[in-house]
Amino acid sequence: MHRWLEALQGQTPMTAVELRPPATRLDPTASIEAWIDNYHGVGRLLQDGRFVLFTDDAVGLAEEESLSHLTANLGSDAPLEQILPFLTCKHPLAYCELFGRRAVAFGFGGITVTGGDQTVGPPRCLPRSRDLRSHLRADGLRLPLGMWVNLARDPEEQVDFLLEGEDTADYYLTQVVSHHAMDPVDRFLDVFHRRGVSMPGLIGIFHYRSANPVTLARLQTFLPVPARDLTREFEEEGLSAQEVTARTLRALHARGVQHTYLSNLHPLRAARDARAIERLAGVSSQSTTTESV
Repeated sequence: MHRWLEALQGQTPMTAVELRPPATRLDPTASIEAWIDNYHGVGRLLQDGRFVLFTDDAVGLAEEESLSHLTANLGSDAPLEQILPFLTCKHPLAYCELFGRRAVAFGFGGITVTGGDQTVGPPRCLPRSRDLRSHLRADGLRLPLGMWVNLARDPEEQVDFLLEGEDTADYYLTQVVSHHAMDPVDRFLDVFHRRGVSMPGLIGIFHYRSANPVTLARLQTFLPVPARDLTREFEEEGLSAQEVTARTLRALHARGVQHTYLSNLHPLRAARDARAIERLAGVSSQSTTTESV
């Protein structure tokens, strides 16, 4: 069995980290600097034994492809089976096929296949992510494939997607959540368990770095942002960003959610911050606890 699926199906808590490649709109110098930060950050996360998710055209913005950069710069000894790139349907079908073959050849741990925002950018090569997963399977791809669910939407519908996707997907990821709004999580978990879903997965946590009103307003266009509650925690309670995120991790573990991923960590601080968040939440994960610089 693949290492990723073994970890997902195990009982040991796991906190993965989601990172974003540089946007294609960056100038060459800025892109190189962003990739250097990613190389250093990913290397530290891998040393900690942590799994790393790499997005593809997140929030509708075209991003550079991660496969070539990571394989060329992490070194031949890097455990690429701990890295799982995303692949949206917003690419030509031939590109998706080649992406899958290259991911297998390089030894990546799996691919999370998503549909991609249909309101911006190029059209999808296939109508649904399930169609692309089926196509990749028919093309001979034998890596673990993942799917996406949104806890902010109707839980019955999202569980329908999971049950329909069991023949093409091996795991799922969810949209990010916050401890300030756990009702969607509770509703999803209730339907998930009542309908007997067996697919393993991770629930996402967004790491708010501050309560800057400009930043929060911009984020509001992509996800529900508890701006007033975050302002209270940062400014009135004086909490650090790690302490705020730890509250969400603790709330999920209290609900029996053992597998999560952290989104929006800065690459250079990702390993350190992930360890701090787990420590503050009282969570002991499968990653190591050795401090790195």
